[in-house]
Order: sequence, then structure tokens, then C-alpha cells
Amino acid sequence: MNGKTKKLLQKSGIKPTNAREAIMDILNTVKAPLSYEQIRSLMKSDMDKATFYRNISLFEEAGVVQKFESDERKWYFELLRKSHAHFVCEQCHNIICIDLDIGADIKEHQVKNVVIKGLCKECK
Repeated sequence: MNGKTKKLLQKSGIKPTNAREAIMDILNTVKAPLSYEQIRSLMKSDMDKATFYRNISLFEEAGVVQKFESDERKWYFELLRKSHAHFVCEQCHNIICIDLDIGADIKEHQVKNVVIKGLCKECK
């Protein structure tokens, strides 16, 4: 486990375990949201699906990770660093993070994530 991961878990009040550290190490190093399958493929050890989702739920409750559902009805996960938008290509399903200021409250609702759909420059 790297020092950044350990600090993040401690700051969030989450007890470090091997599974939690493995998930957080991966999410800490990527720049785009990843699906369960993508995260699992990057892990050095084996983790069952129930353990993964149990830990992801814990991270969500602590406000460390956010998720969103893509067109292909698949959940994607990323560290909650800053509110931003995601562009999802409807053809190749590639996901790109877009730096937009979307943290504003809209009629008493706090916006954390926006998904924009269309065709990426490669598929256009």
C-alpha cells in the first residue's frame, strides 16, 4: 500500500485491509472511472465480486468513491476528488472525464456528477 492510500483510508475512518488497499491503490493511480472488471484485471491478487462491492459501498458511504452507470448498464467507479462531468461515447463506450464546474446547488440539490453522451472524435 502506498502512503497516499493509507492516509486517505485513515482520514475517511476506514480500517485498512488488503482488499480495501488493493482497490484504493488502483483508483488512486487511474485518471478515468473503471468498471469492476477493469479494476479486477489490474489487481495483483484475486478478489471475489461480493468483497469488491462490499468495500466499494463502504467507500461510497464515506464519500471517498463515486459511481455512475454507463449506457451498457455497467457501473464505473472513481475517487471522489472534485465534481466533474463524464463524456460517454455511445458507440465505443469510452469514458472521458471533463473538467466542468458542476458543484453548484440546483433547487436544493447538490450536483456531484453529470454524464454527457454522444460520439467521441474517433467514432464520429
